Amino acid sequence: MREPFAQRGQIWWVQMPTDPPEKGRRPILIVSSDARNRHERASTVLVVPLSTSIHKDSPTHTLLQPRETGLPEPCVAQAENVTVIRKQSLLAHRGDLRQLPHTKICEIADKVRIAMGCLPR
Repeated sequence: MREPFAQRGQIWWVQMPTDPPEKGRRPILIVSSDARNRHERASTVLVVPLSTSIHKDSPTHTLLQPRETGLPEPCVAQAENVTVIRKQSLLAHRGDLRQLPHTKICEIADKVRIAMGCLPR
């Protein structure tokens, strides 16, 4: 079976391996480069989970509005939880989700640097 082609900046759904099974699927943001995402031998993509638990004072969260994502409510990209997900685990959303631009992905990358104890560039 051919794995889905996820593009950088897209929102997909997945059951996170670190979440309890009863939590269900959650949206994630693809942050790996499209060269990696398309590569036939790469079985995973790099993702940042999205959450509706918004903590405005978190230095590693990026607030995303529904007009940016196409999701029904505001959410945050949790840069401190960046991880890899197997491509075969990705589930496409049936709604009209947006693709986040390069500048927003780079903003989230700066938050990953903060989560690692490095200053943003």
